[in-house]
Amino acid sequence: MQDVLSEAAPTETSADMSLLLVDDDKPFLTRLARAMEGRGYLVRTAESVSAGLAAVEEAAPAFAVIDLRLADGNGLDVIARLKERRPDARGIVLTGYGNIATAVSAVKLGAFDFLAKPADADEIHSALAASRNARPMPPENPMSADRVRWEHIQRVYELCSRNVSETARRLGMHRRTLQRILAKRAPR
Repeated sequence: MQDVLSEAAPTETSADMSLLLVDDDKPFLTRLARAMEGRGYLVRTAESVSAGLAAVEEAAPAFAVIDLRLADGNGLDVIARLKERRPDARGIVLTGYGNIATAVSAVKLGAFDFLAKPADADEIHSALAASRNARPMPPENPMSADRVRWEHIQRVYELCSRNVSETARRLGMHRRTLQRILAKRAPR
């Protein structure tokens, strides 16, 4: 299987609109590539850290959107290499496993923004197009702290194969407390 899937014709503007998309979710990657091409980007795609690193070595893009967790490693490795090869590149990290520590690491390694999945092409384009000196706008309806906590617990619960005792141990909480939390509906 070829990791680099698509390339679009260059835009008519003189600005470098090269974009590297790295994600191991092939249907998402294909849809996002098409949507970003429609917005004028010259898109290359990769489905792994190794393919992403190879694409950066071949031609470091002006923009990158990289999934944090990939089958063969951490997407932050691609961000770090991109910033070494092209310090002015604007990289965005996408993840379904967002937390503050990971976001801080991503920014320290050179990511411009950190977006939680599912992020759509409009959000990604807005983040890429934001002024280099401007901060990203806060979301209109951010998740509440209770919702973020609940989603983290649910994610750990699923990773522990829905084993309540193992999940409670990993989260450092009493098993009955966890059972009460799991029995409730998701906060808004």
